[in-house]
This record gives sequence, structure tokens and C-alpha cells, in this order.
Amino acid sequence: MDAQRDARTDHRAEDGDSALGHLLTEFERRRVVVLGDVMLDRYVLGEVRRISPEAPIPVLRAAARRSVPGGAANVARNVASMGARAVLVGVVGDDAGASELASLLAAHGNIENALVAAANRATTVKTRFMSGPHQLLRLDEEDQEPIGGALESAVLERFEMALAGADAVVISDYAKGVLTDRVLRVAIERARAARVPVIADPKRATFAAYRHATVLTPNHTEAAGATGIHEGDDEAVEASGRLALQQSEADAVVVTRSERGLTLVRRDGPALHVPTRARAVADVSGAGDTFVAAFAIMLAGRATLDDAAVIANIAAGVSVGKPGTATVDHAELVAALHHRELQAAEDKVVDLGLALARVAKWRSQGYRVGFTNGCFDLIHPGHVRLLQAARAACDRLVVGLNSDASVKRLKGPERPVQNEMARATVMASIASADLVVLFEEDTPERLIEAIRPDILFKGADYRIDQVVGGAFVQQHGGRVVLIDLEEGHSTTNTIRRIAAANGVLTA
Repeated sequence: MDAQRDARTDHRAEDGDSALGHLLTEFERRRVVVLGDVMLDRYVLGEVRRISPEAPIPVLRAAARRSVPGGAANVARNVASMGARAVLVGVVGDDAGASELASLLAAHGNIENALVAAANRATTVKTRFMSGPHQLLRLDEEDQEPIGGALESAVLERFEMALAGADAVVISDYAKGVLTDRVLRVAIERARAARVPVIADPKRATFAAYRHATVLTPNHTEAAGATGIHEGDDEAVEASGRLALQQSEADAVVVTRSERGLTLVRRDGPALHVPTRARAVADVSGAGDTFVAAFAIMLAGRATLDDAAVIANIAAGVSVGKPGTATVDHAELVAALHHRELQAAEDKVVDLGLALARVAKWRSQGYRVGFTNGCFDLIHPGHVRLLQAARAACDRLVVGLNSDASVKRLKGPERPVQNEMARATVMASIASADLVVLFEEDTPERLIEAIRPDILFKGADYRIDQVVGGAFVQQHGGRVVLIDLEEGHSTTNTIRRIAAANGVLTA
């Protein structure tokens, strides 16, 4: 499966979320089955102005009430809000809560209700009493007993019907009794037999019950409880994730870490640590549901695990900025990704000291580091294709960029056309460039000797013995690769054509 590709070929989250927007355009074509514990989340909203004379408790003056789907139903609601189609399978009672939930689901055109009604079981309802943004009390009305054999069979029958035509399955476990050992085992077996990825959001004390799920998405508390390894630094959470892999025999584990982002651990390749960008946090309720919904839609489109983790992390970041159990719609996700890509591009332009630290980290993760350089004044398709070819041959590509003073010495007093920061910004926005470093000298020899790239790239208009730094790289076990240049593209010729069109003579 594409989602299981080695991270070395597409591992970019910490250094810039290169163009992922095209993946979001496919969301409306995806169908996700959500199996699990459905709930109804009710909110009583008001304000507290006094303490009760009957007991030392606040008196809430109710001003409004609202209800939203919760638990697995909130996962389905997020799937639908992001533009995909959701099929919701679970158990409700034969009561007012079930009727209210059905009405709320019907309001979402992209959610198919495949819930099983049980006459002897209550619909799970959680009522939160809120004074402004503050939660005063939560009232839980629920039946946590595991469902019996007849209900298990009914749930599995609905699930198997929903599985036809599904692109992904989410197992949303809130420990309310629907996801018994039998339901989990059969559902995962049938989904895997149908070659449909299974994303399990677990709540068990051990992860063995989710055996052979494609991906597990525990939060850091759940991972620590199941593995006994409590979160500390990245290495500790990675160790926790690897033990979770052993318990579940899953393909990968994503440990969500609240303000620390997430860690993706898979069977082969290094772990991926995705940081969270700082933002205002209004409420973390339902953020995990948003995360797993976005992750599932991405895998439904056969995205890589890395890309799925990045997009899901962005979606969860938008969710926590909203009060209550909230969803993220497609437009919000596109806007958040665009904003993050702009920030990521800015982060690519660094000085030599930071570049060396970044390169050292890449090497510790087993990545091959490539290097190329140039003035890149008025970037044209030839430049882009050279960078693409170089990036395809390594795991990380550092681009050395001549400073303005250096370009003037090499190209003449009228150059560069664009100043160094403009050129660096454009270069950083290109997906193939992982790092951009300016240098003042006429050649990048000092940069090359400091970075010690594994592969040095240059255009095929040079011979290997003419490439600056080539001998140094080869002496240290690296290699020099010449890339064929595309005919018809030249910044100098472009400038001459512009000048000729304006009646200006150039040398």
C-alpha cells in the first residue's frame, strides 16, 4: 500500500509541508466507514452570577442549549465537514437521545446513518454545563456494558454492508461497550481482506485487541497506559510507539502529543516527529476525532503516512481553536495548510550554523543529503526540473544561493534582477528544496566542505572534474551527479528578450 512507503522517500513534515494542497482536492471522492461508540453531546450555556444559598455551588443561569453528535458520530461529522462521505455504524437506544442524534446526522448530507437501535440500551448522552468558556459540570448518561451476541451480529452485518465501496475504516473506541473483542476482530479482518485501511483510535489498557489494524492513533496518555512507557522526550515516545506496534501488530502507530505535536512510528524507517505550531487553544474536546477523521480521509486517497499525519495534525490544530466539540470544514483546512506552507517556506532559509544542525539531524535519521547551488535569478522551468531531478536522487536537498554581491561579481553590475531575499523566498517555496543557504563567496566551496553532502549535483554543461567541491565530496565517500539541462531556458536570454522588446541594447 502507498501509505506504507519508507519514510526516507517522503519525510518532510518538520522542514516544510511541501505542496500537499492537491491531496485535499480529492476529499469529496472518498468514502469512510466509522465504526464505534456514538454519543450525543449536549451543552447548557449561560453565566454564573451568584453562589447558591443551599450549598457552596455556583448557580448557572441558562441562556441557550445546543446539541451536536459526539464520539464516533463526531468523527463522522468531521469526515463530512471536510468534504468526504461518512457511513456511521454503532448502537443507540430507542429513546429521545437517539431521535435527536438521528436528526442531527440527517442535517449533514454526507453522513449515512447505519446505526443499530437497541430497545434495552440507553443512548450515550453527555451534558456539559458551561459558564462562558468554562465547564462547570458534566453529566453522563450511558450504558457501558458490552453489547451481547445478537447486537454484535447486527453491528457486524451493518458494517459489512457499509464496507462495500469504502476507501477507509475508522474504529472509534470510547469504551462504551460496542467495540467488543469479537466486533474488533471481525471488523478488522474483513476490512483488511477487502484491502481497506483501518485506523483505530484506541481506549483499551492494552492494544492487542486492535491486532492487524493499519494504524493506531492513541494520545500520549493512552500510549503510556498501554505500554508503561511514560512520555518524556522524542526517544521515549518513539519507544512507546514501537511497543504499541508489537502489541497490536499494526503497520504504524501515531502518538498524538497535544502541544508537542505527534510522533509517527512505523515498522521500517525512522520515526517522524511533527511539531504543533503555536496557536490559541479554546477547547481540546473532539480534537482527536478531527485528527483521526482527516487521517482516514488521507489514507482513503492512498496518501503516504507522512502526508496523512501532517494534514491531520493541521486539522486538529484548527479544531482546538474552537469552543466545544467542533468540526473543521474543507475550506478551513485548505486555508490552514496554505498558512502553514508559507510559514514552512520561511523556515527553510537559514544561516550556515542552523543548516549544519539540521543536516546533522537528518544524518542521524539515516537520510542522504544532497547539495546544489546557483544564482537562481529569475527561476525558470529548467531550474525547477534540475531541482526535481536532484531531490529525487536524495532524501534531503540543500540549495546554496549566491548572495547579491556574489552575483554582481559573476554576472555584472546589472544583476541580480531579484535581490537575495526575494530569490531565497522563491527557492524556499519550491517543494524540491529542503534548505536554502546564502553564501557570499564566488563559489560554494566553503559551504560544501562544511556540509559534506553525500551527493553533489550540477548541470551536465560541466564535467565532473570542473565541479567546485567535487573532488572534496568524492574524497569523503560521496559522489557527483551531473543532471541534463533542459534546452531553451536561460535567465540571461530571458533578460535579453525583455530588453529587446523594450528597445534596450544589452551587452
